[in-house]
Amino acid sequence: MKTTDTADLWWKHAVLYCLDVETFLDWNDDGVGDFAGLAQRMDYLAELGVTCLWLMPFYPTPDRDDGYDITDFYGVDSRLGHHGDLVEVLRMAKDRGMRVIADLVVNHTSDQHPWFKASRSSVDSPYRNFYVWRKEPPKNQPETVFPGEESGIWELDETTGEYYLHRFYSHQPDLNVENPAVREEIAKIMGFWLELGLSGFRVDAVPFFIEGDPGTVSGDEYGDPHKYLKSLRAFLGRRTGDGILLGEVNLPREEQVTFFGGEALDELTMQFDFVAMQKFYLSLAREEAAPLAEALATRPALGRPAQWANFLRNHDELTLDKLSDDEREEVFTAFAPDEEMRVYGRGIVRRLPTMLGGDPRRIRMAYSLLFSMPGTPVLFYGEEIGMGENLAIGGRGAVRSPMQWTPEENGGFSRASKRRLTAPVVDDGYAPQFINVAQQRHDPDSLLSFLRTLIRIYRNSSEIGWGDCQILDQPHSSVLAHSVSATEGRMVALHNFSPNPVSVPLTLPDADGSTRLIDLLGTGEVTLSDEGSAELELDGYGYRWLRVIEPGSRRLY
Repeated sequence: MKTTDTADLWWKHAVLYCLDVETFLDWNDDGVGDFAGLAQRMDYLAELGVTCLWLMPFYPTPDRDDGYDITDFYGVDSRLGHHGDLVEVLRMAKDRGMRVIADLVVNHTSDQHPWFKASRSSVDSPYRNFYVWRKEPPKNQPETVFPGEESGIWELDETTGEYYLHRFYSHQPDLNVENPAVREEIAKIMGFWLELGLSGFRVDAVPFFIEGDPGTVSGDEYGDPHKYLKSLRAFLGRRTGDGILLGEVNLPREEQVTFFGGEALDELTMQFDFVAMQKFYLSLAREEAAPLAEALATRPALGRPAQWANFLRNHDELTLDKLSDDEREEVFTAFAPDEEMRVYGRGIVRRLPTMLGGDPRRIRMAYSLLFSMPGTPVLFYGEEIGMGENLAIGGRGAVRSPMQWTPEENGGFSRASKRRLTAPVVDDGYAPQFINVAQQRHDPDSLLSFLRTLIRIYRNSSEIGWGDCQILDQPHSSVLAHSVSATEGRMVALHNFSPNPVSVPLTLPDADGSTRLIDLLGTGEVTLSDEGSAELELDGYGYRWLRVIEPGSRRLY
């Protein structure tokens, strides 16, 4: 896919914000967040600096997997509102310069979906091949996505005496994407939501989605499964021109690259960088920059339209599956010492502030690093105010507690009784009376104000989204020094993973005494020697962003 117009590549320098409508704001006081509540907070999101909303599933659901078990791909769950409410949110987002994407969850359906009910009613049902059925499951089965919760990926259906495939929960049967009728239906689903105003999709579990039946030799009797992904990207392009597919592809990087579409870049537009995220936490645990520095230095270069999405936290467990067993144990020991804080033997169910013991220095350093890394930053709701988790919810749901707006009961999320809430609010030292939007919004020293500043400076530093990253040499093991360069400009960022202050000698090989370094997060500028060197001070867990102003440049900062 040859895309050259930078105006069309809005995702290269966006700020994504993921939220679950169900837990964001309840406007009719039934205990469940809704689109009417989200509409009331669009100005808040615009004020924060969000440029693209990512909506978690809002479709009709039995809600056994937080909405990822869908019974109608074309509907809006009645608890959240109706299509008119969603369209109003889309209009308000557009008026504020924001785009909206939504989860595309077409790897599986709920077992209550009409398609599956028809499929399991008879082996002769016209919907039988919408799912993957076998008379006997293969002897060698891949591991389930949820070890400890499911014993396998094939489930016996008593009605027909055959087994159906489910890579996730047994109540989520996998769709048969090798069936042309299913592929046509998926295109219709995408087309429907694009017509309503979405700017693309976050594609759930992409490798499982396009893999097909793991029991067959080819995995796809219709040829290379990546051709199907290419066809979806082409369909998106025809319908929108500048829509995106943001893919969840938690694979080794050399495999991830194939999901961008190789040199053609005609498959996924963006992918989450799971490797950098996991190495970031290893660096935090060790108080050493090397793991993250290596992850950034070895990140595959991408063609201009493609992009890596950076994140510190998302709505799932904080997976550590790309770390070695010993490395994973280091992170567990540092940030999830209790068993209830871990899940599936690979992940942590805590938010960043609690993992860092509430230390504001480390928390701010972490977000400074997130926004300075080349790529596009993605925030999960509540991160901007430092929300904690509620381990009482259990599992991955621990980080999906209601948004905390005020210090009032239920955190201003809802005026319903606590027993009616879709999920319990945090009730420890991170409870709403301590952590909320109302108290932080006008406090210049709050985390919310800090994030607003970071987003503003990030948006004024287009090289972060477009540029190439270089790890800069310096002698301190705790310090990550990197530069990002593009035709749009150049900046240098320094981050200290240690509580000890350091003095960092920095040399820019192509600079001299006429080059200026403007401090973006502070005031003033740094004077370089004739050799392009300077000594820079960093506090414990300190951070600095420096704009490189070349001789003759007319940039002010």
